[in-house]
Amino acid sequence: MIGWALRWVLRCCSITLLCVAIFKFGPALLFDYAAQPEAAIRTAESSPTSNTLIYAANEHGHVILEAAVNGAPVRLLVDTGASLVTLTPADARAAGIARSELVFNHRVSTANGSARMAPMKLREVRIGQLSLYDVPAAVLENLNISLLGMSFLSRLQSYEMRDGKLTISW
Repeated sequence: MIGWALRWVLRCCSITLLCVAIFKFGPALLFDYAAQPEAAIRTAESSPTSNTLIYAANEHGHVILEAAVNGAPVRLLVDTGASLVTLTPADARAAGIARSELVFNHRVSTANGSARMAPMKLREVRIGQLSLYDVPAAVLENLNISLLGMSFLSRLQSYEMRDGKLTISW
């Protein structure tokens, strides 16, 4: 009989404490729970990592990044002064573009002087998780490194160079 009475007292005390806790902390718990999904949605929409890439400049202030051009790995120098994504003949070969497909029918002036250019379109240029398709490009003779030019950069939502870091958003 005493055991039964003690169990009832413990049950009543437990229920009472639970009711007091709900009464005292319930509104705060319910408010936080209701606000969490909204906060999570705001974070996902404005998250800098959801559709943003950041690259550090090298000691000369240049941003050189690893990309995939038509699935092939290519190092690209980000160049806002280049109108097109521009590949070296070796990088074009690596990207599956045969020399016989290239028609060098333009001459262009570059920082390194005059060069022959073969205009073309790249199936895909991918950096990180960002892929752009049907990117106007060119192959230039006498080019030391391939360039990520404005035919790619102008299709982004934004790009910004600040404090030695390039931030790309799409």
